[in-house]
Amino acid sequence: MNVQIVVTGGTGFIGRAVVAALVTRGDQVCVITRDPVAARAHIPAAASVEGWSAREAWAERVRESDAVIHLAGEGVADGRWTEERLSRMRSSRVETTEALAEVIAGAPRKPAWVSGSAVGIYGMRKDDDVLDEQAPPGQGVLAEICVAWEGATAAARRAGARVAIARTGIALGPDGGALARMLPAFKAFAGGPIGDGAQWLSWIHLADAVRGLLFALDTPGFEGPFNLTAPKPVTMNQFARELARALHRPCLMRVPGVALKIALGEGLAETLLTGQRAVPALLERAAFGFQFEELGRALGDLLHR
Repeated sequence: MNVQIVVTGGTGFIGRAVVAALVTRGDQVCVITRDPVAARAHIPAAASVEGWSAREAWAERVRESDAVIHLAGEGVADGRWTEERLSRMRSSRVETTEALAEVIAGAPRKPAWVSGSAVGIYGMRKDDDVLDEQAPPGQGVLAEICVAWEGATAAARRAGARVAIARTGIALGPDGGALARMLPAFKAFAGGPIGDGAQWLSWIHLADAVRGLLFALDTPGFEGPFNLTAPKPVTMNQFARELARALHRPCLMRVPGVALKIALGEGLAETLLTGQRAVPALLERAAFGFQFEELGRALGDLLHR
């Protein structure tokens, strides 16, 4: 069966892996992107491309599709949180989601939709509370953006589309994301925890993140917000020790919070000095099988494959 799937954010860290997995399993994939020419360097030749500016063209592809995976959004950690960047972070998520929701709502046959969000919806926290999908939104700019991001799917949900919303944690992969930013310091024998190290990291191996998104896409009746995280979150202190162990390096240095705020700015630094202890209750209840539940095993796979 030739399944037609539209993907936004298909040139991003997780998106590239999702597109590759869909093409490998034989789906017909269309990537909607703001830069169609540049996208060709990041996606398989078998996938087609539509430009976001050509609304009628991509809207027709969405209406004809069996499913949509929406991962578009400006990177949270790509620079200081100026007013302009915060505005782009919000609009690149909320406005694109609203546009997709409108098209899906008007489609004669509603495609299944997996839309992006993040564990940042629970707020930038310093407590040890375990957060499943029933936990309320927290405080702060990321939580506010995530609430608006998830709310932007409303038109499609009201029209009867099945919408699953992936609250993604920190995805760990071999060639990008948070792990790539941490590796140079640890490899240079200068790695260690950020701040006091007590903050929680809700991590997930990139392979499980992709499998979780496809599970949500393929499973009838699976809908609503779900935490796309590994079952066993860790503190920053634990993460630093496991990464050092996997690299056979010491874990002696610590990045002071004050230095981080000077280097990155108050807003971005605060996201690294706080965290969320999120758990994937809905995925586990639906009998999704994680390949990497333990951080040590995940890092071993990523660093020594």
